[in-house]
Amino acid sequence: MRSDGNAKAGAARTPVAETLGVSKRFGASQALSKVSIAISAGEARALVGRNGAGKSTLVAMLTGVIAPDSGSIRFAGEPAPGISERQKWRDRAACVYQKSTLIPDLTVAENLFLNSQPTYGLGSWISWSRLRRDAEDVLGEWGLEVDVNIDAGALSVEKRHIVEIARALRQGARFIILDEPTAELEAREVGRLFDRIIRLRENGVTFLYISHYLDEIYEICHNVTVLRDGQVVANAPLADMPTEQVVSAMVGDAASAAKDRSRSSISPFRLPQDAAPSLEVRRLGFGDLVRDVSFKVLAGECVGLTGLSGSGKELIGDAIAGLEHPSSGQIFVDGRNLFPGRVADAQKMGVGYVPRDRRARGIIPQLSVAENATMTVIHELGPVGFISPFRQASQASRIIRSLEIVASSPMQPISELSGGNQQKSIFGRALAPSPKILILVHPTQGVDIASKGALFAIMDRVLSAGTAVLVISDDLDELVVCHRVLVLFKGLLRAEFGTDWEDDKMVAAIEGLEPNVG
Repeated sequence: MRSDGNAKAGAARTPVAETLGVSKRFGASQALSKVSIAISAGEARALVGRNGAGKSTLVAMLTGVIAPDSGSIRFAGEPAPGISERQKWRDRAACVYQKSTLIPDLTVAENLFLNSQPTYGLGSWISWSRLRRDAEDVLGEWGLEVDVNIDAGALSVEKRHIVEIARALRQGARFIILDEPTAELEAREVGRLFDRIIRLRENGVTFLYISHYLDEIYEICHNVTVLRDGQVVANAPLADMPTEQVVSAMVGDAASAAKDRSRSSISPFRLPQDAAPSLEVRRLGFGDLVRDVSFKVLAGECVGLTGLSGSGKELIGDAIAGLEHPSSGQIFVDGRNLFPGRVADAQKMGVGYVPRDRRARGIIPQLSVAENATMTVIHELGPVGFISPFRQASQASRIIRSLEIVASSPMQPISELSGGNQQKSIFGRALAPSPKILILVHPTQGVDIASKGALFAIMDRVLSAGTAVLVISDDLDELVVCHRVLVLFKGLLRAEFGTDWEDDKMVAAIEGLEPNVG
């Protein structure tokens, strides 16, 4: 960890921010359960955990976006403001998100003083010269170098982070949450950001640092809090928590138990002699986001593609489905070259696709189960431009029976089905044309345990029938059904695991700590 002189002194003070047994439930999901943390002045605290651990919910509480169901939040020993007192929250805490909240068409100065611009006369005219001077003074006071006259939209990611930090400081906050701040930064930019964080800490600013790149937290943070399943499972100085202990705390025993349950449900895969791949990706690239990725998936094989958010894994799935146009590389389905950016062509060539967000990209809620489930086989339902209601209902009934979808009839609105049955309908739509390769992006996300088991059983039937399956996910429960798992890190294919992978080693590879595992 990079050192500074305030760490020991800060530890003895009243916490700048603390949560006292906070809990939060969303419907049936317990997002946080009795979480208590205390962050001292001048400290940089790391907050880590797998996706779904509760980090985002905790950040939303610490910034006044949502209120806890129970427990309390305090700043400098005082109770947090009421949830509606927005300015008081801004005075106490701010979050710099991975996705910028700056207004791109306004200058740096205008973003820094948005809704609080200096005025003259009777207070009705903005003093633009004073606005620029005040903005320069704010940046200069904290040692932050950005041209105040540049439009925010023209700034690099590094500069946008600086402006957002400066805006929080100008508004009065001395407790700043950094949410994945280095996800899009190059190594030299990361170094400069860390240098600025250290300078700000030395001037009394406190940070809560959220990152999936675990090697970074040892450079910049004093202590670490690990969340798992909405609970604090570790809260210790980083000097006492080597990376393997952090990873172990993040993973726990739940993934191993799920692995044992799920492994037996998927048929074993034996590599055929001289088998031609159902899917082949050759040197695929998306600028700097994904670089030179190549892999194959054989008929009847289930391959996982995993990585952190922003690693590029979902871009690759969307490219295979015809939704994205890569900057380089080729995709072959059953030996035929797939032309990029053409969804209809991808479907005709044998690509089935189940998207991550069924509400945004999966279902059309105003339509029936039959209409949603048969979209990929419209050409089979009647002459060009016409759909036979009888054929559609008959095809949909076959899908409903085959996948055991619980619906009152094929004409029931799909919005009335449970999440698990909606997901089965999307599976049915992808499988209706008998695809060569099935792309599944987080296929069991947001469904209950019973539905998850049913979806895994559908996958096993598909594999047994000889269809290739690509599972794109960072959920260990979904990866355990794969015969092989490929790991992307910062756009590069960095590791490959067989069926005997261990949870902690998989997570370490996903986090970039063991890039050469094979």
